[in-house]
Amino acid sequence: MSYDLIVIGSGPGGYVAAIRAAQLGLKVGVVERENLGGICLNWGCIPTKSLLKSAQAYEYAQHAADYGVSILGEVKPDFSAMVKRSRGVAEGMSKGINFLFTKNKIDVLNGNGRLTNKNTVEVTDSAGSQSLYSATNIILATGARSRELPNLKQDGKKIIGYREAMTLPKQPKSIVVVGSGAIGSEFAYFYQSIGTEVTLVEFMPNVVPNEDEEVSKTLERSFKKLKMKVLTNASVESVDTSGELCKVTIKTKKGEEIVEAEIVLSAVGISPNIENIGLEDLGIELERGKVKVNEFCRTNVDSVYAIGDIISGPALAHVASAEGILAVEKIAGLNPHPIDYSNIPGCTYTNPEVSSVGITEQKAKELGLDVKIGKFPYSASGKASAAGQKDGFVKLIFDAKYGELLGAHMIGGNVTEMIAELVVAKKLEITGHELIKSIHPHPTMSEAIMEAAAAAYDEVIHL
Repeated sequence: MSYDLIVIGSGPGGYVAAIRAAQLGLKVGVVERENLGGICLNWGCIPTKSLLKSAQAYEYAQHAADYGVSILGEVKPDFSAMVKRSRGVAEGMSKGINFLFTKNKIDVLNGNGRLTNKNTVEVTDSAGSQSLYSATNIILATGARSRELPNLKQDGKKIIGYREAMTLPKQPKSIVVVGSGAIGSEFAYFYQSIGTEVTLVEFMPNVVPNEDEEVSKTLERSFKKLKMKVLTNASVESVDTSGELCKVTIKTKKGEEIVEAEIVLSAVGISPNIENIGLEDLGIELERGKVKVNEFCRTNVDSVYAIGDIISGPALAHVASAEGILAVEKIAGLNPHPIDYSNIPGCTYTNPEVSSVGITEQKAKELGLDVKIGKFPYSASGKASAAGQKDGFVKLIFDAKYGELLGAHMIGGNVTEMIAELVVAKKLEITGHELIKSIHPHPTMSEAIMEAAAAAYDEVIHL
């Protein structure tokens, strides 16, 4: 069978690319070896947010009296029910992608996809049967998997990755989480908040190390309030799994420390799925272990594009989606603008939440930029006080000469929903004074954005 476009992989990059291509009148086939929606919908973004919502509901119930609500009897987390709900949410979303494919007349080609030439994909199904499909253009969207360190080999039982962490048969009494990026921090928060004893190990000086230092330190304090053990400037040297508990040897500034735990979760990043998909046969170029592409996500083979976690750039679902749309619109003959990778929002769904876009204060100093910085604490926000979420702040960085927004860094309730305003502001080169003069609704947590901008220019009202 022949297609205008074949997409290999149906994650947030692949399925979005397929739907946009169908909208533009292309005949589309999508190769998928597991469930539609890929890792994000089935084992990543969506089910983890379901687990985190369950943890948040448990926290609310524990502190119901703070809101004038009386709960009779003991409040307990039901781990298996949380996992079951999470899987149900993921299944529902995957079915939603199937509906969208049917609606847009997109064919699903079940199996593993492999390039045999620049216009042909070989699909091998679960029974080993092989079929060949031709396409004018091909998009590789094969995603990534949990990265393994040499001294932290995953066995799926005692040393696990994010996939197993979402479906453990029972709640562990103790867990060591290695890596405090978004994945590690979210799982650390989830397990600690429902009563598991968590040790979080981070090689860098701060948790969520890519975030603004003030944000990182605030999140670390929040974790410690939950009684989580946080070890920064630390590394796991070895794990002994021979006994009932894992013995984790951790190197710290103070020397070696051994922590015992039922489970070790490796959250030290991801590895791109680029093996056995035909890259070598076609001579598709790699760069630092990822597929090399131009500004429109095209490889050195003119009919083959690559998007998402297998190319350089932030390994984020929304980035993969944007790259998928960019590639498809280029294929369809439109004139899309390349993606501005300096304006990509990042979110961590702990409690408090973390979100950011643009450069940090530290980066501004390293670049020698003349900046104005405005910061507004949640403790001065009426809505945050009413919601019982007074921990956090909004921090904005502006170019001192022109007033352009260079960076935004937030920690607190609802900040993952608020960051989009600042992404748009940065894209449109809105100045600090334009933010100040944009009336924000009261009472909302988003007022903290306006107030932080005002603070940068010594015009803040409520501080």
